[in-house]
Amino acid sequence: MNKAVSIKENFSGDSQILTVNETASTAIAEQAKAMVESRYIMAMRNPRNWDQVRSDLLKECKRPRFANNQSAYYVKPIGKGVEGLGIRFVEVALRCMKNVLIETSMIFEDSNKELHRVTVTDLESNITYPLDVKVTKTVQRSKPNDDGSFISVKNNSRGYKTYTIEAQDDDLLNKRGAMISKAVRTLGLRIIPGDLCDEAEDIIKSIRLNSAAQDPEAERKKVVDAFSGLGVSANNLVDYLGHPIEQCSPHQLVDLRGLYGAIKDGEASWKTVMENKKDQDNNVDSEGLTVLISSIHKSKSIEELNKLTAEAEKFSGADLKAVRVAWSEKLKELKPEKEPVNNEEAIKACKNADELTELLKTISGVDQMELTDIVDDRFDDFR
Repeated sequence: MNKAVSIKENFSGDSQILTVNETASTAIAEQAKAMVESRYIMAMRNPRNWDQVRSDLLKECKRPRFANNQSAYYVKPIGKGVEGLGIRFVEVALRCMKNVLIETSMIFEDSNKELHRVTVTDLESNITYPLDVKVTKTVQRSKPNDDGSFISVKNNSRGYKTYTIEAQDDDLLNKRGAMISKAVRTLGLRIIPGDLCDEAEDIIKSIRLNSAAQDPEAERKKVVDAFSGLGVSANNLVDYLGHPIEQCSPHQLVDLRGLYGAIKDGEASWKTVMENKKDQDNNVDSEGLTVLISSIHKSKSIEELNKLTAEAEKFSGADLKAVRVAWSEKLKELKPEKEPVNNEEAIKACKNADELTELLKTISGVDQMELTDIVDDRFDDFR
């Protein structure tokens, strides 16, 4: 054994000269300990400034290329849709926060699976969130191995056979990376303050909506091309929407982009999308419609009525028409008679989509609900 002299720096800043009998295991343990301590020491010496974190993060979210990234924000086909921030947002947010440690280690492996432990630690608050990720060493393919071997076989939703075979190195690498990324996103969102997530989400959705409103035709082509890359045809999108793609409103284009992000990141599949739509079509929320109309009638101010906008957007067809009738009646009751209504004339006076988009920013959600048909017709004129 060799004797070694090392200098150890404590959290207090004091240094200490140590002489130890060095062995391989001792050296590895000391190295790991030193790395952990150095990270905490650097975090203590360079604490984050939350105002700067917010400024840097929102600046990133305002970049159109980032806001339109499918992994920054997605819509999962669960119920009436579950929206969420993706792995790209979490990566940028943690980079802006600094002093956050992400570690991944394999804690178990056999011939069938791997078990990885992913941990995210805020070095300033010393809060650690762990999550174990199971990665099976199999993939599903439309045909067996070249030698005809496979582990199992089943029929997919289209009636074709799907074979479960042993994953090759590249397949396993991609599968492992995707599973770990999901875990990092889940744990990272526990570290990132919720108010920053809400602000970022509003900015991303606003930029996507503006892009869709300014040039709906170009956005429609991008959405169709993106889904085509996933094996989802334009006819499939028509089946999902229930109308031709060119009739999509800017809001629908934004929702489709979010849905694409969920499928691209493996959060959903087109099969689950259509199954969820079928469930929603077969379970019309008549009780929810009754509750909403009742809430509209009970509204005592335009502000209260405006808060119901998001709930109203969940309905379509005859249900939406019933909501609009109740909405218009209540709006006439709440709106002061002396207040002039010039929104319809202003919309008709717009000369292009950009001008109409800017005008809509000044009109409340309540008024936009009443003028939906006029707005849609005006956007159609500009296409």
